[in-house]
Amino acid sequence: MTILQALHLRRSSQWDPPTILDHLLTSPLKWIMSILYSYILFLRGRPFHPPPRPPSSSVSGAGVEQEKGPIRVVCLSDTHDQTLAVPDGDLLVHAGDLTQDGSRESIQKQIDWLDGLPHRHKVFVGGNHDGWLDPEARRALLRERKRRQMNGAGNRGNHLWKEEEDEQGKEPLDFKSLKYLENSSVTLDFKGGRRLNVYGYGAVPECGDDTFAFQYKRSHHPWKGAIPEETDVLVTHTPAAHHLDLSQGCPGLLSEIWRTKPKLHIFGHIHWRAGTEPVYFDECQASYESLMSRPCPPSPWYLLGLGPLLNEFFFPICLLSARSRAAWVDALSVLWYGINSILWKWIMQGPRSNNGGLFVNAAVMHGNTGKLRQGGKKKAVVVVVDL
Repeated sequence: MTILQALHLRRSSQWDPPTILDHLLTSPLKWIMSILYSYILFLRGRPFHPPPRPPSSSVSGAGVEQEKGPIRVVCLSDTHDQTLAVPDGDLLVHAGDLTQDGSRESIQKQIDWLDGLPHRHKVFVGGNHDGWLDPEARRALLRERKRRQMNGAGNRGNHLWKEEEDEQGKEPLDFKSLKYLENSSVTLDFKGGRRLNVYGYGAVPECGDDTFAFQYKRSHHPWKGAIPEETDVLVTHTPAAHHLDLSQGCPGLLSEIWRTKPKLHIFGHIHWRAGTEPVYFDECQASYESLMSRPCPPSPWYLLGLGPLLNEFFFPICLLSARSRAAWVDALSVLWYGINSILWKWIMQGPRSNNGGLFVNAAVMHGNTGKLRQGGKKKAVVVVVDL
């Protein structure tokens, strides 16, 4: 740990949120534009409006008939063995990392807890900490167990695996009322005749040793053509690049999302970026993503820690650097398209005219503290979305 990290002036790892100094020493332009972009999204209003909630019933010639209304989706991720109070809803989605040690017993305990909740449908995917769900990670976990037992050090996470489980880890999990998705889809029926197509996959870019599940190299991502075009709700463990991701999201997943444009994308993995972000798949968003994907331009001023400031804000240098010029074109495009979208929405179309989507980082852990994020009345923060 460096002196600046010890003083909390620089972040300690890539999984922590950047400090102000981190932003200034990497790309102050990106930092400023990320703040302005969040204001643009706020001023554009809600990305979509669900059907109004009808009275409990309506009377027709055939008797009592249930009307169509919103579908309430309750979003969870990264519970890491913990249980919490969960709001009522029609669909419960868990976006992975149910456990910490990845063992079969720990995963089953989380499934048993989720099964006891009253939601009509429950869907989940695995995360990198849910090793038992991935055959390759499962074998690595079993090898690690044997090694630690032979060394007299106990099992990983001080968890004693059941001795009757053979080396291949073939004892199945009981998913009960939950639907487990692994590069697969399910169509769910709701009251009023409404349906949702849900696709899920817990694959993540490499982030740990071989006991972590569903890992892939960023250069060989599994997303191209994987998500069905009719998908309404996308559930992954990893975020897409540049959205609630601390720069750890997957560009390949982002490209696939642009192709399919799901109404709701639920994920986790990045604890410190939990929350929601509207998406519109328009020129403003494309310009923002282009800016965020640009590498910081090299400069001799980096030796003094001044490279980003001079490259991006000292105009004689900006004009000489092709990368800086391109970054400024993206930044100005974000502002141009963003202002136009705000004016078009509120002047020409009206307050309920948006037809976008929503990204939800549903992680319930408070960063890397091992504690749940707390909201009002010290209750865990859980995102609820009406579709």
